Amino acid sequence: MEEEEEVVIVGVGISGLATALALHRKGVRSVVLERSESLRATGAAIGIITNGWLALHQLGVASKLRLTALPIQRGRDIWLHNGKHQAPPLAIGEARCLKRSDLVTILEENLPVGSIRFGSQVLAVKLDRVTSCPVVELNNGSVIKSRVLIGCEGAHSVVADYLELTPPKLFSIWAVSGFTNYPSGHEFPIEFLPVRGEPLVMGRIPIDHKLAYWFLALVGPPEGHSSIPMDPEPIRQLSLQSIKNFPIEMMEMIANSESDSLSLTRLRYRAPWDILLGRFHKVMVAVAGDAMYVMGPFLGQGGSAGVEDAIVVARCLAHTLKQVESTAGSGRRTIVISKVGEALDQYVKERRMKLVQLSTQTYLVGSLIQTSSSVVKFGCIILMILLFNNPIAHSRYNCGQL
Repeated sequence: MEEEEEVVIVGVGISGLATALALHRKGVRSVVLERSESLRATGAAIGIITNGWLALHQLGVASKLRLTALPIQRGRDIWLHNGKHQAPPLAIGEARCLKRSDLVTILEENLPVGSIRFGSQVLAVKLDRVTSCPVVELNNGSVIKSRVLIGCEGAHSVVADYLELTPPKLFSIWAVSGFTNYPSGHEFPIEFLPVRGEPLVMGRIPIDHKLAYWFLALVGPPEGHSSIPMDPEPIRQLSLQSIKNFPIEMMEMIANSESDSLSLTRLRYRAPWDILLGRFHKVMVAVAGDAMYVMGPFLGQGGSAGVEDAIVVARCLAHTLKQVESTAGSGRRTIVISKVGEALDQYVKERRMKLVQLSTQTYLVGSLIQTSSSVVKFGCIILMILLFNNPIAHSRYNCGQL
């Protein structure tokens, strides 16, 4: 069975839902294909800073999301080996830590009914030989032809494979994260608090007055990781063993964390030079979000950048799709291919250099964390000073009007 859709989006994560909603706001219908059977939110929480809130405002969901999390007031670093405290600037403007489930749920609630098709795994992407339209083949045997295909399915993207993008690389950093609920309320300041040991970092950010998010960055493969299933209790025990010398309140936070929120993952990234040179669209196919530029979480920009992608791609596509709808005549196919290709090319051009900047900064921070070489550390620090003298300048960015 073959169907036809205007726009097909693959992946129901933050980027995919935001892209569908941005297109909906511009009057363009899309269908989102998701291989899982229900709405999912990989990971516990996600930071959204000023530039992300500007993009969420364009989608019309910022006000509702602000009700789910408190604004972070400051950042404060602590070094365990010498007890040193530092208060670096956190962001320029607004920063909050959202539950991923709140973000994806609110995005989904604003989409038209029937926009998402669960249980629809994309097995292959092809181009129709006659129309040059993208065609996706699903696990249920059905085929969907569309005018535009956008891959938003994360680091393991079938659409990115079709575009022949260089596979993401691996940091030697593993991340554990989770939530801890305090029914009677906690007394933590509403701040971003990384506690830095050697060679690991544990961070804490309150979501509200009763719920706190925590994360743990482990350098090198966690001991015994190859035999540890991704079940909550082994993850909890691994985390507790890793922070034996940390403050007791940090250990208690992990010990009392919500089991269903715990996750352990190895961090991935697409190298800055691959983003600079990568071909992120081909004819009427493109990628967005982690499928385009998966990067470490060190700047807290992954979610914000994904929402910005949605604003830009919808802005570039909407007018073009309405134009080609009224095109008629024998040259219609050529015009459609040309116009849609130009719109996607504009989207990629508008996003590329911003993403190169973000990926370079996260790559340097990640390299600084994971290396034991003093020479590499020195080189990373020099490059950070030269290229990113203001380390929070990325939060000033404004992706513009939808």
